[in-house]
Amino acid sequence: MDSATQPLLEFRDVRTRYGRTEILKGVNYKIWAGEIVCLLGGNASGKSTTMKTVLGIVKPFAGEVVYEGAVVNNVRTAERIRRGIATVPENRRLFTRLTVLENLEMGAYTRSDRDGIKADLERVYGLFPRLAERRSQRAGTLSGGEQQMVAFGRALMSSPKLIIMDEPSMGLSPALVSQNFDIIKRINTEENVTVFIVEQNARAALSIADRGYVLQGGRVVIEGTAQELLDNDELRRAYLGET
Repeated sequence: MDSATQPLLEFRDVRTRYGRTEILKGVNYKIWAGEIVCLLGGNASGKSTTMKTVLGIVKPFAGEVVYEGAVVNNVRTAERIRRGIATVPENRRLFTRLTVLENLEMGAYTRSDRDGIKADLERVYGLFPRLAERRSQRAGTLSGGEQQMVAFGRALMSSPKLIIMDEPSMGLSPALVSQNFDIIKRINTEENVTVFIVEQNARAALSIADRGYVLQGGRVVIEGTAQELLDNDELRRAYLGET
């Protein structure tokens, strides 16, 4: 099937559990190439489990995870990364004792094309000039905003088609949150990378997203375009603090 007629990533009635506790209860998502899609929801709604399921860290006991038209339920995490899925994890999870450059190089660990890696490193430095200035500095000594740049850059170093981001605004000041989402939009448009974001800051995520889903108790309860979600009274009360 032509990639233009099928989603880049799709969940088909996916169900997961930890032990006997069911977390995702028959969820369906579609993320098309070129989109920014956000996944909203409260604590314990299943957002982080969704991200782990995309990466293959959590395996569904029912349903299918489909990437580029192929079911990947039994595909290992490393192979999914090789196929073009990258992650910006919650709290960034940098190698704090390694330099900025060494952290970025870790993002390319599945690659062997030296010229391509070098070119992508220069692209990352072009997107984040601050990282070029601090390439020899230990990542643990950077500010929160700079560390988030490293996390974004590391994901881009794998030459991804899809980046999944888990709470990218966590721990950042309000000013940095706005900057952070501006960068995500640039990654999407300038680097032609599809983005799937899990985020508690609903307003910030919807400000850049094309579409969104809202999870509650492991089920999708609302879905639509970003504007439709912003206009939804239930979502505005629950996640935007409006009455």
